[in-house]
Amino acid sequence: MIWLKRILKVLAGLILSCLFFLLLLFRGDIPKEEIDEKYFTPQSHYIEVDGINVHVRFMGEGDPIFLLHGSFSSLHTWDAWQRELSPYFLTISLDFPGHGLTGPDPEKRYNTAEYADLVLRLAEKLNLEKFHLAGNSMGGAVALQIASNRPDKVLTLNLVDAAGAPGPEVRTLDSTATQTRGGGAWIFKLAANPVFSKVLLKCTPKFLFAMNMKQVYGDPEKVTDQDIERYYELMLREGNRQATLDRLSTPRSMKVDFDRLTMPTLILWGGKDTWIPVSQAYILEKAIPGANLVVFENAGHVPMEEIPTESVAEYLSFLGVEVRKDYLHAPKLITYAD
Repeated sequence: MIWLKRILKVLAGLILSCLFFLLLLFRGDIPKEEIDEKYFTPQSHYIEVDGINVHVRFMGEGDPIFLLHGSFSSLHTWDAWQRELSPYFLTISLDFPGHGLTGPDPEKRYNTAEYADLVLRLAEKLNLEKFHLAGNSMGGAVALQIASNRPDKVLTLNLVDAAGAPGPEVRTLDSTATQTRGGGAWIFKLAANPVFSKVLLKCTPKFLFAMNMKQVYGDPEKVTDQDIERYYELMLREGNRQATLDRLSTPRSMKVDFDRLTMPTLILWGGKDTWIPVSQAYILEKAIPGANLVVFENAGHVPMEEIPTESVAEYLSFLGVEVRKDYLHAPKLITYAD
C-alpha cells in the first residue's frame, strides 16, 4: 500500500504542476474594441458583406488589386506591398472571416469556396467590374478559386507560395489533408487533437507563434518582436481562436478548372518554403497556361513580408510598371484594364 500511496502522490504532483503551467499560459480573448484601437488605421473600413463586417484597407487609386492573406495571418502581411503598389494601383487588402479585425462569422463560412464568394461579393459591392488578384498561401487558393469561377473578372493572377496546386494533397499551412509529403505544419496536428484544441482555446503560448514565424521565414533572424506581437494579438482577438478551430475542421471545398485560367499569371515562391515546398510552384506553372515563375532562393513562405522590396519589384514589373533608373521621370505603366 505504501508504494500505491507514493504513486498517487507523484501523479497528484504532476497534475497540479500541469494545472499550474496551464494557468501561467492562460490568455483571455482581447476585446474587439481594444484590437481596433491598436490596429485600425485611417485607411481601414468595415464593409458589411452578407452579415459579416469585413475589415478592408484601401490605399492608392487606379486599377484595383485584391491582396489575399494566408491562414493564421491578416491583411497586415501586405503592409509593405500596399505602400509600394499604391502609387500606381488601388490596393484592397482584407481580413478573411476568422482572422484579424474581421473576427468570426456567426455562420462559420470558412472554406475556400466561401472565401472566394465573399471576395466576389465585396467586389460587386465596390462596383469593381474587373480587378487584379494576388494571394499568399490560403489566399492563393482563394485567388485560384475566384479566377476559375469568374475568369472574366480577373485581369491578372499572382500566386505567392500558394496552396491549391493540382495533384495529390499535401499538408500545408492551409491544408487539412492527411498526407505529410514535403514538410508539415505541426500546429495542425495540435489543433486536430480534441484535447489540445480545447487547451489552445484558452492557453495560447506566445512562443508557439515565434516558432511558427521562424519556420515560415527563410532567414529566422528577420522575424521581429513586433511581427510576433501582431500575429499573436490578432489571434487572441475575441472569437478568432474558436473560429480557427472551426475553420480547420471545415472541408476546403475547392474545385479549380485550370483550363479557365487564361489571364496573365505570375507565380512567386520562396525557395526555402518548408510549409508549401517549391515543387508545388512547378506543378502550378505546368497547370496554368503561360504562367511565369520566379523563385527567391533564400526566402521562405511569406516573401512579401520577408523580402518585400525584391518580391514587389517582380510584381510591379509583371504589372507593367517600369523600374525607374532616372527618378526625374515618371515610371511607365502598362494597364491590363480594357
